[in-house]
Amino acid sequence: MARFPARSRLAALLALVALVALLAPAAARAARVKDIADVVGVRENALYGYGLVVGLAGTGDTERILFTQQSIAGMLGRLGIRIDPKDVQARNVAAVMVTAKLPPFARPGTRIDIAVSSMGNARSIAGGVLLVTPLSGGDGKVYAVGQGPVQVAGYDVGFGGAALQKNTPTSGRVPGGATVERTLAVDLAASPMTLALRRPDLTTASRLAAAVNQKIGPGTAKAVDAAGVVLTLPEAQKADPVGFLATLEALEVQVDHRARVVVSERTGTVVAGEGVRIRPVAVSHGGLQVRIQSRPVFSQPNPFGQGSTVQGTLDRASASEGAGGTVALPATTTVEELAKALSTLGAGPRDLISVLEAMKVAGALDAELEVLE
Repeated sequence: MARFPARSRLAALLALVALVALLAPAAARAARVKDIADVVGVRENALYGYGLVVGLAGTGDTERILFTQQSIAGMLGRLGIRIDPKDVQARNVAAVMVTAKLPPFARPGTRIDIAVSSMGNARSIAGGVLLVTPLSGGDGKVYAVGQGPVQVAGYDVGFGGAALQKNTPTSGRVPGGATVERTLAVDLAASPMTLALRRPDLTTASRLAAAVNQKIGPGTAKAVDAAGVVLTLPEAQKADPVGFLATLEALEVQVDHRARVVVSERTGTVVAGEGVRIRPVAVSHGGLQVRIQSRPVFSQPNPFGQGSTVQGTLDRASASEGAGGTVALPATTTVEELAKALSTLGAGPRDLISVLEAMKVAGALDAELEVLE
C-alpha cells in the first residue's frame, strides 16, 4: 500500500472537513421561531414625558432657557408657592425629556428603565434626581410614572480656560425608574393570529408554515406573503393560547436570505454573507500613487540692503504606478477566494471594495452590494 506524506494527509483531511461543511450548511442556518418572528400586536410601545432634574451642582440650565424657568414656577405653584418665572435664577435644575419602552404584557406595578436627556443648555445632569414625570404614549394616555436618581456615564469639568469632558454628560438613565400604571390588553386567543418575520423572505415564510403544519396539524399555518404567516388556532388550543405559542417558539426553521455583501469605505470592512457567488471574470489590479510635496523657502536681501524678506513655497509632484496584475476567476468563486486572489496582487481591503463595486456594475457579482457610509 502506498503511503502519503504527513503534509498530504493533513491537506486531504482539511479538504474532507471543508467538503462536509459545504454539504451540510442547512443545520447551521436553523433558527428558532422566536428568534426570527414576532406575533403581530405583541410589541413594545414608546413612551415619553417632560420633566425636571434637580440637585445639580451648578451645571443646570441658565436663565436664558425660559421654559425651564416656567416649569420651575409651575411646579412650585402646584405646591402652593407663588413665584414669577422671571425671578427664577436656579442653576441646579435642568429641563429634560424622558423616554421609555413599555414592554408587552407589562402589568401595573412593573418597573421599567427610562432614559433622560437634557433639553436646554445644561452642561451636565450627573448627580441629579428626576422629579415625578408622567410618561404618555402616542394616544396621549399616561402609562407610566418615572422618578429617581439619574446615572450618567460621563462628566464635564472645567476651571478657567481648561475643560475636560467624557462621553455625553447631558443624557443618562434611571434603571427601574418608572412604574407602569396602565397596561395594554393583548387578546392571544383571537383567531386568526399572524406571525411577522423580522427579515421578510418568501422561502423562510413557506418553510415556517410547513414546520407549523407538520408540528400542530395541516391547515394551522398559511404563508400569505414574504413577512406574514397566518395561524388558525385549533379548537383544542384555543383554551391555552400561551401554550400554543410556546410550542411554536421552540420550532426550528431553516432560514433563507438573499446573498449580500456589506462594505464600509470609511473603515475598509468587507462582510460577505452565505450564498455569495461570482461569475467568471478577469480582475486586473494596479495601484497609482500621486505624491505632492510643498516646502517653504525664504529669500533674504543682502546685509544692509533695502529689500525685505520674502517667503515662498517650492512644490514638487511625482506619480508612480504599480505593475499590477490580472487574475482569472472561474464560476462559483466565493468572495473568500476573490480576497485570496487579490491578496497575491498586493490588494488590501479598500482595493477589494473597489473591485467588488466594479464587479457589481459588470454583472459578475450575484449578490446585493450594500455600501455603508
